[in-house]
Amino acid sequence: MRVIFQLFVLASTITLGACATRGAVFVPANDVTLPILVNSVRPYYTQEALASRIEGSVLLHCVVRADGTVGDVQVARSLDSTHGLDAQAMQAVKQWTFKPGTRRGKPVAVRVPVDITFTLR
Repeated sequence: MRVIFQLFVLASTITLGACATRGAVFVPANDVTLPILVNSVRPYYTQEALASRIEGSVLLHCVVRADGTVGDVQVARSLDSTHGLDAQAMQAVKQWTFKPGTRRGKPVAVRVPVDITFTLR
């Protein structure tokens, strides 16, 4: 059985009222650019999820730090918390690296949605 993963980083057009201080997290809009994915790690399809033939997507909200690493990750739309696919998606995304997003030409932390699709084929 072959497992296919589709990974998407989605752009958001909502702006945050974050100030330009340390620790501020921005969203892509106007003067804030999207981070660019450099390296991704595939999530693991758990045996329980395979046996249950679970397919679909997990929507995560992730903070890509100014150094290109992934910080906070939260599940925005769950696929499967019982058989571990949500946790596997989070664990994989935390290992990703990005060219960081920028604001006025300087790297900043940017919150982006990431949709990870689990498909059995």
